[in-house]
Amino acid sequence: MVAEPIRAMQIRHALFQFITLGIVIAAALMLWKGFVVMTGSESPLVVVLSESMEPGFKRGDILFLHMSKDPIRTGEIVVFNDGRGIPIVHRVIELWLQQHHIMGRAIGYVPYAGWVTIAMTEKPFIKYLLIGAQGLLVIAP
Repeated sequence: MVAEPIRAMQIRHALFQFITLGIVIAAALMLWKGFVVMTGSESPLVVVLSESMEPGFKRGDILFLHMSKDPIRTGEIVVFNDGRGIPIVHRVIELWLQQHHIMGRAIGYVPYAGWVTIAMTEKPFIKYLLIGAQGLLVIAP
């Protein structure tokens, strides 16, 4: 007799946890899509992966991008993808890229905030550890 109400509570609690996880994922996706719409860039945030932009930007900095219809000018910092698979951050010295290669102009940055992304890419066990920890936080009572 007592087992049925306890089982019902456990099912309700599990359902509540599942719905909470769904809401968190949906909120993250809506936030990302909001950034995409506001900036006009398919990738509004990128992480600097190499030292090629030092001393202006260091490896691990997160760049905020904005895409506008204005023509690209020499001296601007842009992120582009010319088919290599990863976005490339460079200062424009000469104009040889086509407009469809440009992902956006750098309009701001957060120093070193992208190191988590770099660590997860270079050491996959860190990624799995963080995903597991987040899953436990959502599931745990």
